[in-house]
Amino acid sequence: MLCTAGHNNTERAQYCSTCGVNTFHPGTTAGYNGLAIASMVLGILWLFWIGSVLALIFGLVAHQQIKVTRQSGKGMATAGVVLGVMGIVFGVLVTIVDFVVATRPYW
Repeated sequence: MLCTAGHNNTERAQYCSTCGVNTFHPGTTAGYNGLAIASMVLGILWLFWIGSVLALIFGLVAHQQIKVTRQSGKGMATAGVVLGVMGIVFGVLVTIVDFVVATRPYW
């Protein structure tokens, strides 16, 4: 069976042994990327900024995996990246405001 790049593989191969591209047997689907799902969930839950950082990392890794394996979940990975960035920016702003308020002299 040929992969989408034209490399020859065995009939039961799920991924190309040369380039790693999914060979897609007829009638099967690749399903959703697990890191994309985790990225979106962590971006929604936020978890004291740690979730935002993990959402960003998982989302970026999921985008790379989705390009290679052609799985579903690109929108979830994008949502995780956006929510992760928003959470990180919000966390930095809260930290700055907290520092400014805490160091302000009381007159």
